Amino acid sequence: MELLTEKLILISLFIFIIHSIETLAYAVRLSGARVRLLASALSLFNLMVMISRLANMMQQPFTGSLVDNAPKVNTLEFVENQYRVIIGSSTLGTIIGILLLPTFIAIFSRAIVHLSEERGSIPSLIKKGLTFEYIKRGIKHIHLPKISYLKDIRLKDIPIRLFLINMVITAIYTIGVLSALYAALIAPERATTAIMASGLINGIATILLIIFIDPKISILADDVINQKGSYLNLKGVSLMMVTSRLLGTILAQVFFIPGAEYIAWFTRFIV
Repeated sequence: MELLTEKLILISLFIFIIHSIETLAYAVRLSGARVRLLASALSLFNLMVMISRLANMMQQPFTGSLVDNAPKVNTLEFVENQYRVIIGSSTLGTIIGILLLPTFIAIFSRAIVHLSEERGSIPSLIKKGLTFEYIKRGIKHIHLPKISYLKDIRLKDIPIRLFLINMVITAIYTIGVLSALYAALIAPERATTAIMASGLINGIATILLIIFIDPKISILADDVINQKGSYLNLKGVSLMMVTSRLLGTILAQVFFIPGAEYIAWFTRFIV
């Protein structure tokens, strides 16, 4: 049981990192628009996404092992409690990402400029960023969000529909793997089919994100660079998006069991 607890902590740490990185990814577009180097910013954005996906791949086998090592008595209740802790770590990771957003907007702004100077060489950027001088400069940029950060941001400028769509997509992405694994316990005779459904769920969530969310934010960033829109509006929408991400991780707690039951039901039509 002690080993299981350590494993749960490790998985929660992975999930924490994943959601912190994905929240901070919104700072990249803000930084790109700020220094007017959006194409270079996208290279940095892709690096963050790659790190996030790698962490997600690393945690999945460990998450599955929680099911394999679950006690034979009250298995569903035990696994549910474990998985709700993991979902909670996604909420905590998002909160930390939000608190670090102003800090990383400043850090990413400098990183994007240096990336442009290095002619797009990520290894050179990392090498420069790990020097004592640049770490010392980065520490000076650390500061928590202030109320003044919300100054002049109007609620009526926030696209409610986009807010809700992002919240639902985040909830689905957060519980995709967990609900599929839990569905394998609900329908053990179709366990493999249920587990394999997690890739489909996360794939659909990613496609929805690419179709409905990313283009909207990219257009706003382009408008800032082309002087057709305001940085303030882009910042307001970005803050709205990270807030909807936070609410999405909370909504995931509600979606978790119904999502698992739906997957278990759906697998009946596949086998």
